[in-house]
Amino acid sequence: MAARSLGGLGGSRGGGGGGKKSLSARNAAVERRNLITVCRFSVKTLIDRSCFETIDDSSPEFNNFAAILEQILSHRLKGQVTWFGYGSPRSFWDYIRVACRKVSQNCICSIENMEHVSSSRAKGRAWIRVALMEKHLSEYISTALRDFKTTRRFYEDGAIVLGEEANMLAGMLLGLNAIDFSFCLKGERLDGNLPAVIDYIPYLRFTQSSDSISSDEEELRTLGSSDSESSTPEKVGPPVIMDENSWFNKCKRVKQKYQLTLEQKGYLEELLQLRENQLSESVAQNKILLQRIEDSDLAHKLEKEQLEYIIVELQDQLKSYQSLDQLSAEVSLSQTSLDPGQSQEGDGKQDTLNLISEGKEDTPSLLGLCGSLTSVASYKSLTSLKSNDYLASPTTEMTSPGLTPS
Repeated sequence: MAARSLGGLGGSRGGGGGGKKSLSARNAAVERRNLITVCRFSVKTLIDRSCFETIDDSSPEFNNFAAILEQILSHRLKGQVTWFGYGSPRSFWDYIRVACRKVSQNCICSIENMEHVSSSRAKGRAWIRVALMEKHLSEYISTALRDFKTTRRFYEDGAIVLGEEANMLAGMLLGLNAIDFSFCLKGERLDGNLPAVIDYIPYLRFTQSSDSISSDEEELRTLGSSDSESSTPEKVGPPVIMDENSWFNKCKRVKQKYQLTLEQKGYLEELLQLRENQLSESVAQNKILLQRIEDSDLAHKLEKEQLEYIIVELQDQLKSYQSLDQLSAEVSLSQTSLDPGQSQEGDGKQDTLNLISEGKEDTPSLLGLCGSLTSVASYKSLTSLKSNDYLASPTTEMTSPGLTPS
């Protein structure tokens, strides 16, 4: 019996630990669901209110929405660990500042440079107002949620931005793009010292359905008939009037929703047309850039071919100059061997050849620029002519009639 009692006690303890975990998980799920539901109600209230008046800082619907959004973005936000191991509190602005850098034409830098907004919480509240006026709040939230690595670094497990509710958040905030907001970014409303408090009273009003009204009407008739016959019409009258008013209010609300849906439809069509125009412009610019790249590649290929042709031509010219040097050396040797007495004249001609060879040093660069070999051919013909004349002169002197003995 004692063993059984101890076993039962141990089982109850284990069950109590599991019950605490399940209770905490349930509480976290309820908290997330409540915040998302209240946020959806606040967005609908803002849209309904915008049909009759301008939404600004004095609007209680906006103040409640800003408080709800701040609570959602601050849900299970990690603290910042210092060098000493202590965790300091952190605002949702620290997460938005890092995760929303990729948004095109974002307002992060302008909010960071605000002089009268010093605290991190005040900057986050200023960001909410600026994003609503720019009609980019849903885009900011979607971009931040897509950066899952940064979101995981800033939030603990069980946070709204890490759960399935985050996908609903960006979708419900899209309807706020149809509202024209007007805010003042100075004053006490951006004070970061005051916490955001949510007012749940506007969302807890009880609306009686038509079935419930009919049941109340039957109850009044039954009570009236039990009391007295004369009191029945008096009891039946007010519910009928209230029923007519309720139908009138329902028709009015349906009309307002229809107008709001029509305005949102027009806004989304205009936005779609704008995105299509931007896409077509981007496609045209992409084609132009691709054409420019192809033209530049073709020009580079042509330039490379020209340079290769010039290199080959310069190599041919260099070979021809080397052959000219060898020919001039052979001519000088032949002159020396045939007529030693005319060494001085040969030296003069050799000097002439040397001067010509020295003058040809500037020829390769000029030939490389002009790309022709006419000067090389003329130089070859001149050298060959001189060498032939010089070699034929001794024979002419020996066969001359003036030198024949009488």
